[in-house]
Amino acid sequence: MDMHEQHMRRALELAAQARGRTSPNPLVGAVVVRGGRVVGEGYHHQAGTPHAEVHALHAAGDQAGGATLYVNLEPCSHHGRTPPCTEALIAAGIAEVHMAMLDPNPRVNGQGRARLEEAGIQTIVGECEAAARELNEAFVTYITAGRPFVVAKFAASLDGKIATRTGESRWITGEAARRQGHDLRATMDAILVGAGTALADDPLLTTRLPDREGRHPRRVLLDSRGRVPLTARAFDPALPAQTLLATTAALSAERQAALEGRGVEVLRLPADAAGRVDLPALLAALGRREVTSLLVEGGGTVLESFLQAGLVDKVVAFVAPLLIGGRDAPGAVAGAGVARLAEAVRLERVQVERVEEDIRITGYPRRP
Repeated sequence: MDMHEQHMRRALELAAQARGRTSPNPLVGAVVVRGGRVVGEGYHHQAGTPHAEVHALHAAGDQAGGATLYVNLEPCSHHGRTPPCTEALIAAGIAEVHMAMLDPNPRVNGQGRARLEEAGIQTIVGECEAAARELNEAFVTYITAGRPFVVAKFAASLDGKIATRTGESRWITGEAARRQGHDLRATMDAILVGAGTALADDPLLTTRLPDREGRHPRRVLLDSRGRVPLTARAFDPALPAQTLLATTAALSAERQAALEGRGVEVLRLPADAAGRVDLPALLAALGRREVTSLLVEGGGTVLESFLQAGLVDKVVAFVAPLLIGGRDAPGAVAGAGVARLAEAVRLERVQVERVEEDIRITGYPRRP
């Protein structure tokens, strides 16, 4: 690993410290180096606060003059919630800027780099770019597609079952895997389940971590006909974060009023051919609410709908070493299934991790 890569990887490490707290902004870390020595570091803590470059420059002080900055995303050149970082770098006398990737935001996208070069600052782009894109995969999808990055997550037995034939599902995986599931929740803007899961499990859909207060994502329930009772735990107004019910015109006005009386946001959306909530319309609506990432936790019918619509960007599966069996035991993905293996959803960039007795498999559906 050369010196430039070492400093850029440090910028990525710094950026990752704010996972789940910067939305709708990206994760950004910055390192200031002068004479081969790190003189300043910083990262973006949350939207509306100073950006990573400003924190790093403040830490470097007078030593920023003539120094090199490493940052995982192109510095902004426009006025948003905070002033442009390019002007801060120019004023501090930075001589060279290494950026892992250009910002896909149309308001930036090369303009930050151009402004720096216009001021006589040398720029280099592309070091650790793949890692930088993965770190900000949610932001990239949100800013380019106008919808949240969708992560499909499930826990299943070795034979693909998510519950027994009687509906028992607690607990298929061990404590360590469940902890990772809650860690994942804490990084997401919203978490979604269908009416079937809400009726069967009555989940809280909150983040529960034993050693710290986790960030609670917005709860989204797909319920096209209003089947979930008002007494469902996800509708409890005392819970942290808001609950959004995504439904259709089939929901009665009386039920809508009752839900809104409990603090639930009711979002009426077009129905698809099967009478269910139109998923592209839902994602567009969430994007307009600055939801950059969505965790889809089930059940099988919902996961199948997202997969068939080509709306899953990433899969996180926890597989337990047990066999449940049974033709009536539900599987992770429901529906009719594909007729030929060539039609199956295949994952790429697959990572496999041991989580005590369980296995975590992460991958990205291969796009045509």
